[in-house]
Amino acid sequence: MHAFLLSFGVIMLAELGDKSQLMALAFAARYKAWTVVVAVSIATLIVHAGSVLVGSAFALALPTKAIEVVAGLAFFAFAGWTIRGDSLGEADHNRAARAGRWALVTIGSAFFLAELGDKTMLATITLATTEEPFGTWMGSTAGMVAADAIAIAIGAMLGTRLPQRVIKIFAALAFVIFGAILLI
Repeated sequence: MHAFLLSFGVIMLAELGDKSQLMALAFAARYKAWTVVVAVSIATLIVHAGSVLVGSAFALALPTKAIEVVAGLAFFAFAGWTIRGDSLGEADHNRAARAGRWALVTIGSAFFLAELGDKTMLATITLATTEEPFGTWMGSTAGMVAADAIAIAIGAMLGTRLPQRVIKIFAALAFVIFGAILLI
């Protein structure tokens, strides 16, 4: 349960203001909310399963102290990445426009590709180096879907972007705290 709750909280915070959350908002402004939620959920389950496998493999191959130091420093990097923020580029808007009747596949593929190498994927790998794999997978998936569900609900209702400054600062501070805890 600890791995689930920790992963849920860390990934939900990491996803706030992330490019894929903005993509969820953009897709929900155009397509049915349930379609976007299902596509995000499937893509997240797949990406985070791979992330947990990679993190668990690192945990078996590397000494525990080295993993904790690298994980702590990684959380500081995630804090900086969160403050810098993400934005939707023209290619992201074009993907949303092409979805058409293949919306579920298109949205799921867009999310899958957007998450490869993203901070939520890297944070999940980091968590999996020190936490139980199944709880980490389920918690990170639930945290990401919960954060994206907020954007989906807003996108479905309003179709506009949220101000991100306060959310970014809050999420960055959480990463600094998690990083400090791992280093201490």
